[in-house]
Amino acid sequence: MRFSEQLRQAAAEVWKAQHEHPFVRGIADSTLDPERFRVYVRQDYLFLIEYGRVLALACARAPRLELMVRFAELAHSTLRTEMDLHRAYAAEWGITSEELERERPQAVTRAYTDFLLRIAALGDFTELLAALLPCMWGYSELGQRLAQDQRPAEQRYARWIDMYSGEEFAKLARWCRELCDEAGAGAGKETRGRMQDAFIASSRYELDFWESAWCCTA
Repeated sequence: MRFSEQLRQAAAEVWKAQHEHPFVRGIADSTLDPERFRVYVRQDYLFLIEYGRVLALACARAPRLELMVRFAELAHSTLRTEMDLHRAYAAEWGITSEELERERPQAVTRAYTDFLLRIAALGDFTELLAALLPCMWGYSELGQRLAQDQRPAEQRYARWIDMYSGEEFAKLARWCRELCDEAGAGAGKETRGRMQDAFIASSRYELDFWESAWCCTA
């Protein structure tokens, strides 16, 4: 069994809860209150800013040049291309750039990004790979599963599914899985344990992120 599959198995119940969460199911059948989704979009904007910092730190911590280049490219595309796309998508929901800039992080957003930044700055590089994987792999798996269902009547939800079910995002998830597999294969028991802990923690934060948007509509 690949090491990434072992990580996925260890967090199976958390991932199952994500797939069955009413926020996610509401996207699938277009019943999600748009205001709940607007909360998610605004908080996800803040998450992306800090995610860019994490990727930049991954570049600095990477042990090989090709990994430095790839993480630098990901940081650049996140902070430029993805942020621009996010602003455009937010505008479709009636959220202005000014509103995005005024947004303040909810407790879960702050906790998740602080966790990732701490791992990126102080943890092993292998631990960081495991902490990043649930975001990349989780969204890809979720998007692909939702794409198998009937297409949502709400086209903005349908486009969200299209984005995360696409091959480009799937390739990114596969690349991160391969890095984790490589790192796990060469790691000792203690390091593999820390990687698993980081993977499970990030998986739980992903679930909490859905729950936070579901419960808070202010």
